[in-house]
Amino acid sequence: MSTTALAIPNRRTAVLVRARDYVELTKPRIAVLLLVVVAAAMFVATWGQLDPAAMLHAMLGTVLIAASASAANQWIERDRDAQMPRTADRPLPSGRLGRAEVAVFSGVLLFAGLAYLGFMLGVRTFACGALTWAIYVLVYTPLKPVTSANTAIGAIAGAMPVMIGWSATGVAFDQRAGALFLLLFLWQFPHFMAIAWLYRRQYAAAGHKMLTVVEPTGRLAGWQAVVAALVLVPVSLVPALQAADWSGVGYVIVATALGLGQLSLAMWFFVATNDVSARWLLRASLIYLPLLLLLLMLVPWL
Repeated sequence: MSTTALAIPNRRTAVLVRARDYVELTKPRIAVLLLVVVAAAMFVATWGQLDPAAMLHAMLGTVLIAASASAANQWIERDRDAQMPRTADRPLPSGRLGRAEVAVFSGVLLFAGLAYLGFMLGVRTFACGALTWAIYVLVYTPLKPVTSANTAIGAIAGAMPVMIGWSATGVAFDQRAGALFLLLFLWQFPHFMAIAWLYRRQYAAAGHKMLTVVEPTGRLAGWQAVVAALVLVPVSLVPALQAADWSGVGYVIVATALGLGQLSLAMWFFVATNDVSARWLLRASLIYLPLLLLLLMLVPWL
């Protein structure tokens, strides 16, 4: 076999590896969750009578902005990521991608996402998208090595896709929008406190001021997880309770059960404060949110 013939599959492999690194920059699992949030917000806003074209535009613009934010986050944190085993193999700290190309990649995605939202869905959706990116990249990320309050700021950014989806429908923000935003905001505390406990030593080594680093007993982290999980139970009911014909009664029953289940695991984490209870709480949070958002989309038919 000739050298040229051998070089062709090698080039293809290199291209595929490089493409995979760019995909990794976008944190696709987080992007998928954000798309579910956008879709749920649009369903709730319109009681299930949404415009498919508007939904497509909102999801496409959101995924571009989310991908840009994830890449920018990794660009800023490249040195700290290199000090943590869970992130050391990311494209930037591992050296597989360069700083300049990641910066350009993030910038192009941001411009494309904002331009698309503004052109297809208007100024309000554009503003929500821009604010989401700014809070995550320019506020939350720089605060991680400074203060444990970074989690609360990050939770605001994590809830902003609700506003992107809601604004894309043209429906005015109301109690349901506020409740859905608060739901996403509160959910992140049990979720992130479990993660912060499990990786507390790595966060400390990298210089991140997570709550489990500045208060290493984990008591405050457990307390925040319990309070957030407790408040989530009534907050999660608000969108369905707004239904004029009480069509959301099935949602209320299931949402309450889900919320109480997550609360019980948050209480276990608070009492035990160990890796086992943290992992169970993390798993519960990953089940709770997708199921709740799916239920919200079904409220008009429950």
